[in-house]
Amino acid sequence: MSHAIRRASELALDETTVTALRAALKSTADEVVQAIIEEVPPYANALSGSMGATIRRAVHTALGHYLDLASGNATGGDAGDAAYELGRGEVRDGRSMDALLSAYRVGARVAWRCLAAGAVPAGLPAAEVAKFAELTFAYIDELSAASAAGHADELAARGRAHELHLEHLARDLLAGASPDVLLVSAQRAGWQPPVSLTAVLLPAAQARPAYRTLDPNTLVLDDLPDATGVLLVPDADRTHLLRQLTERTAVVGPTRPWARASASYARAVRARSLSSDIRDTEDHLPELVLSADADAFADLRARALAPLRTLPVATARRLEETLRAWLLHQGRRDEVAAALFVHPQTVRYRMAQLRELFPDLGSPQRVLELTLAVGLRGG
Repeated sequence: MSHAIRRASELALDETTVTALRAALKSTADEVVQAIIEEVPPYANALSGSMGATIRRAVHTALGHYLDLASGNATGGDAGDAAYELGRGEVRDGRSMDALLSAYRVGARVAWRCLAAGAVPAGLPAAEVAKFAELTFAYIDELSAASAAGHADELAARGRAHELHLEHLARDLLAGASPDVLLVSAQRAGWQPPVSLTAVLLPAAQARPAYRTLDPNTLVLDDLPDATGVLLVPDADRTHLLRQLTERTAVVGPTRPWARASASYARAVRARSLSSDIRDTEDHLPELVLSADADAFADLRARALAPLRTLPVATARRLEETLRAWLLHQGRRDEVAAALFVHPQTVRYRMAQLRELFPDLGSPQRVLELTLAVGLRGG
């Protein structure tokens, strides 16, 4: 409180004046509290009951420190600490700094009126009255600043704590934690679980900017390995979500019940590993299914297409393309020919070759295996 101390050093209050002011201390504190109740609505109820007693003591203590300062017997540090804690307490009680600053302004006005009314009759010289007023308002200004600092620090601490709880919840969701664990994490974070979540993968640098355009209950992590960020978007309208992400390098997983968000995340991760061009995993389900077990798919292809391996590479490739088109177009020769840009007779000739290689081509099991085996080729 350097400014207030400097003002105090310029003020000469004799013992008679100080004694008179201390005698009026309780009544001054009561008037300050009453004025705050009447003029600052957020404190109308707060100043009743035990809270009212606490605040009354705080006002009385502040005025006592002020008189110590004015008489040269204190540094004002204790009052500054108390004001700082008062600012923090206002956050806990759900009041804004505006309310507290209004209370300080009202308190300064009433305190000055009451203290001046006691100081002048006690013999305070007229020349000192102006200095006394300057000290009063300098003291209140510095108390206000200390409270504002406490209020801001508490908000910052609470905001960071809340953000950490949300990050912890997001990590629990991605890890596939049990429903009981997820509910505890959600409660700790003050996060109301939605019906569903949709995972979105994107570069870490884009995570926060994208988050600001989405539902405010979206969970965000931007410190995953490989500079990856993830958003968990609640109850998303998929079409709208994809539109919002048009300008971003994003992979959108499937929508899943909120406690199964890890499944949406896992699919998005796998889709990104398949191709950098995938945006909506719902558009690539066949590829995702067939790539779910790469070794199994490789084994299936090797076994199902073994007869083609006896042929020259170029011939095998042409027959595999024909087989794929034939399966996809359900044997309709003209459509197969159009898909391959060849004459229907060419299709007829190639299919004759394929039936020699695959005598059981009409078997449902063989058709299933071949359909899967050639499912990611061509076209």
